[in-house]
Amino acid sequence: MKALLQRVNQASVSITGEVVSSIGPGLLVFLSVDHHDAYSKADRLLHKVLHYRLFADVDDKMNFNVLQSEGSLLVVSQFTLSAETSRGLRPNFSKAANRELGQKLYQYFINQASRYINVSCGHFGAHMQVNLTNDGPVTVLLTV
Repeated sequence: MKALLQRVNQASVSITGEVVSSIGPGLLVFLSVDHHDAYSKADRLLHKVLHYRLFADVDDKMNFNVLQSEGSLLVVSQFTLSAETSRGLRPNFSKAANRELGQKLYQYFINQASRYINVSCGHFGAHMQVNLTNDGPVTVLLTV
């Protein structure tokens, strides 16, 4: 599993022009599930997302995590993060999970995260427009 984190001042997801979810300060999480992933990987990745220190302390150093900063998560499914790009000029998505596994682990990740933090989300498999104000910019790719 992979999570591309973007520290944001605000972020929202729209489908066919209608905003379906939004957050204020926090993390926009683009979540990708590979075909060999399992619930245990989702748990490890969630722990990293919640505890990764990307927010400034009083000395303006990145020493606080999203929980300590009282931020929110906006989780968006992003199977394209599973792309194999080392050869050719077209991405290969053979490492991506099938729809059933992808949706199961995406929903599991959201449900587990909701136990600890305010979570908004996109719609799995939908064509979405993501609007954000990146803070920093700070963007980090986490893998497990």
